[in-house]
Amino acid sequence: MTPRERLSTARLYLVCPARPRDWIAAAVRGGADLIQLRDKTLDDEQLIEAARAFTGHDALFILNDRPDLVEATRADGVHVGQDDMTPAEARALIGPDRVVGRSTHAPAQAQAADADPEVDYLAVGPVHTTPTKPGRPAAGLHYVAHAASAVNKPWFAIGGLDAGNVHEVVERGATRIVVVRAITEAEDPEAAARELRAALEEPARAGH
Repeated sequence: MTPRERLSTARLYLVCPARPRDWIAAAVRGGADLIQLRDKTLDDEQLIEAARAFTGHDALFILNDRPDLVEATRADGVHVGQDDMTPAEARALIGPDRVVGRSTHAPAQAQAADADPEVDYLAVGPVHTTPTKPGRPAAGLHYVAHAASAVNKPWFAIGGLDAGNVHEVVERGATRIVVVRAITEAEDPEAAARELRAALEEPARAGH
């Protein structure tokens, strides 16, 4: 099964800087099934070295903003923002079977990404303002509700989400989320991921 085919089942997406393999493994055990290496402090050689801790887990591994290093890092795909390389340019570098993700912050961007054959998933947000994206205004919960009604591809709500507020996006139709600090700042990454996963799946359990 190709990474693009595996994407449909992913629910909990962890974005983090370089971390030890054991730490990544713990987060994956807790339920993170998509993991992204995003570390702007590293040069190319350091990124390739850091990526070794992200491979070989039971989770898709995405590299942030560096389609040119996807092959060298053995990543399953790449994530590009609105100001980065276009999805078509990224696809040309990573090939047909890997994943291309796209950040979106407004309905028009979501519509464009949803219609783009090179985009496999969308990040929708930021729901709340977050220090990981300084200066980026919150898109708000109404954008999550819009995505739930209008986007056909897999999409992930992102931005300031944690176990205490994930119900807000779930109630508006989100079934997938991206988190950073909710796991990276937790004492126990496995427990933090498990709590987030449970919060995501609560409506499904309640419906049975």
